[in-house]
Amino acid sequence: MSFESTELTGDRAEQYRQLRKQAESLLAGETDRVANSANLAALIFHALPDLNWAGFYFTQGSELVVGPFQGKPACVRIAWGRGVCGTAAATGETQVVPDVHAFPGHIACDADSRSEIVIPLRRGGEVVGVLDLDSPKPGRFDEVDRAGLEGLAAVFVASLSA
Repeated sequence: MSFESTELTGDRAEQYRQLRKQAESLLAGETDRVANSANLAALIFHALPDLNWAGFYFTQGSELVVGPFQGKPACVRIAWGRGVCGTAAATGETQVVPDVHAFPGHIACDADSRSEIVIPLRRGGEVVGVLDLDSPKPGRFDEVDRAGLEGLAAVFVASLSA
């Protein structure tokens, strides 16, 4: 397989549309969860500015277990309902956190992280994991990021059942 990432252009919403097309191309024809999450984490980490971590946690029982990612070593297990990732998994709702230090129960896997966004991965009505992005920049993530990253999460989940 040959894949070439191209530089994103236009406004941020347009950049996410371009990134989604790249993700669809990158994951096309592959259904392996590890392969697709590894490639998508790398694509996101290198395409989006001001990130220090991008990756996946997958549901195992009542906790999340780290999957493929880009960035510093991460917390391995997170209980549902704990921290930003556990809250996203338990509620099934995307969490946009402008200041992780103000989030009750935040789990500091990387002391450099200042803001975070976590998107639940839903398959067949169940949360099977989360897509997690951290930034050293406070307030890095907004509604444009939410919409764009939820779209990328949907591409990932769809690849698993292709």
